[in-house]
Amino acid sequence: MNTMKIRRTAVAAAAVTLLPLSLAACSDSGSGTGAAPSSAAGNEAQTAGTPTADAMSGDQPFGPACAGVPKEGAGSFDGMAKDPVATAASNNPALSTLVTAVKQAGLVDTLNNAEDITVFAPTNDAFAKIPKADLDKVLADKATLTKILTYHVVGQKVTPKQLENGSFETLQKGVITTTGSGEDYTVNDTSKVVCGNVKTSNANVYIVDTVLMPK
Repeated sequence: MNTMKIRRTAVAAAAVTLLPLSLAACSDSGSGTGAAPSSAAGNEAQTAGTPTADAMSGDQPFGPACAGVPKEGAGSFDGMAKDPVATAASNNPALSTLVTAVKQAGLVDTLNNAEDITVFAPTNDAFAKIPKADLDKVLADKATLTKILTYHVVGQKVTPKQLENGSFETLQKGVITTTGSGEDYTVNDTSKVVCGNVKTSNANVYIVDTVLMPK
């Protein structure tokens, strides 16, 4: 009997000794299980912090006139991005008068071969604001035409952010100023950007509604 009591006492003592260890193991296991949701939450937070396509859309063309750009083909945004700027403009029907003027001035190769430029491109409607007699006179005067067209070109790629309060020297050696924010920008206080941040292989293009005139 004494032997059995001793054995029972030893078993009970062992159980008391093992109980805290067992609880500790459960506690460790619980912590490991709890860490998994925390890790998952971290992954979710990281995913939430990753820029989405919508968040990156600030680098896309913007403005009301962009809706008139063809969805497919050489004149689409994707098509223009593959060509140098003068060629890209020739595929956009809204810029046909500008393209004619560029050809008249002999600037096609100059613009196509330039690197990292910005072109403020007047629409056909912008040229239509100029009385026809005056426009015909300018188109016939290569020196004056070249001066006007190169005034629309900046020797660097200008981002929309830089347009917010910008001042840029043009290839004509004059200066143009820009103001605005978001998707609303004005050049020289007179010409509105109607389709901005259009990419070609060598230029950023901002299509404007008024021809810019150098001083």
